[in-house]
Amino acid sequence: MELFHVLSAILAVSAFFAYINQKYIKLPGAIGLLLAGLFVSLLVQAIGMISPAFIDVVRNNLESIDFADFLMEFMLSFLLFAGALHTNLKKLAASKWPVLTFATVGVLISTAVVGTLFYYLLQLMGMTIDYIYCLIFGALISPTDPIAVLGILKKADIPESLEVKITGESLFNDGVGVVVFTSLYQIAQLGTENIEASSIGILFLEEVGGGIALGLIIGYLAFRLMRNIDHYQTEVLISLAVVMGGYSLAQMLHFSGPLAMVVAGLFIGNQGIEQAMSKITADYLHKFWEMVDEIFNAILFVLIGLELLLIEFHTIYLLIGLITTAIVLLVRYFALAIPSYALRLHRTFAPNTLAIMTWGGLRGGISVALALSLTQDMQREVITAITYIVVLISLVVQGLSIDAFIKRLSRRNMNIES
Repeated sequence: MELFHVLSAILAVSAFFAYINQKYIKLPGAIGLLLAGLFVSLLVQAIGMISPAFIDVVRNNLESIDFADFLMEFMLSFLLFAGALHTNLKKLAASKWPVLTFATVGVLISTAVVGTLFYYLLQLMGMTIDYIYCLIFGALISPTDPIAVLGILKKADIPESLEVKITGESLFNDGVGVVVFTSLYQIAQLGTENIEASSIGILFLEEVGGGIALGLIIGYLAFRLMRNIDHYQTEVLISLAVVMGGYSLAQMLHFSGPLAMVVAGLFIGNQGIEQAMSKITADYLHKFWEMVDEIFNAILFVLIGLELLLIEFHTIYLLIGLITTAIVLLVRYFALAIPSYALRLHRTFAPNTLAIMTWGGLRGGISVALALSLTQDMQREVITAITYIVVLISLVVQGLSIDAFIKRLSRRNMNIES
């Protein structure tokens, strides 16, 4: 019952600040609610200076929600399915090779390079930690967050072809990133001497291949069921069963739940709506999942802001976080550019595609959740604090400036052409 009260309070705070944001501030919803959560955290800390018992009560209530489990085991399935459901598969298919390349090769390059540079940066700062934990940091910070990306790009004036690449990549690289993180996590737990390269390769193929296959199977089964009836309440209920039952099944089979939800969402949102639903059902399905998406996003970004209360910060973390943010951005550009030029994918790109994908590749709650899932002996405090700083800068600075960034590049192109 205590958990219910905590979630009720968070939802009430989310609703209040969502209203304030829409009425007066008019920031993108994700950023407005994140800043609201930060504001509440700072307010609680200010009150805690007067009454230390108050901040302890708030922290204890927040700790009753395991943020990592709450996001990864519950919210993520709904949010990924909703995002994929509203993605046009035909447009995505036109960019399939860049999307798949960036979501796999790009993530692996970024994980290795960010992890290595992070290792040497910490050494320069006098904070030596094992290389494997730095690679884990590289894995959790490399994928762009589809929840943040989809939420903020809705408000951005971005070319449609480029939006498809960014959203498509973010939907798939999240699943790949979680698999890479899981593999490195197991290596850290068992030790490199007890892990063979072949077993990691098999795990990777099992998670990715199994997740995609499961998504296709449950998506197709739902499609067949929906095609045999015309009752929007039942069809919405079937979509809920796909998300909750499919994600649980993926975990039981040790497949990638995120990838399964993306594939199932794409299948139902395209084939299902075109061939298995009436216009009334399609309209209800879209509106239902749009509301689920908005509500869960509101809760998620307020929670990210509130998590500040549970993270121990030192001054040195802020400096490391700022430098690491620059590293992550720089490495993302090269992780996109290397496969693009090596495979000649860049020939089909609009001008400034790689620069915009770099700046529009936002980090979000998934990175924070993965960091919080680490054990204390995996340098959880350091990695979580740095992750939080990178995510905060990514969402606020990059998220708020993406429109201006695109317009500035467009003006530069016009000046060069003239």
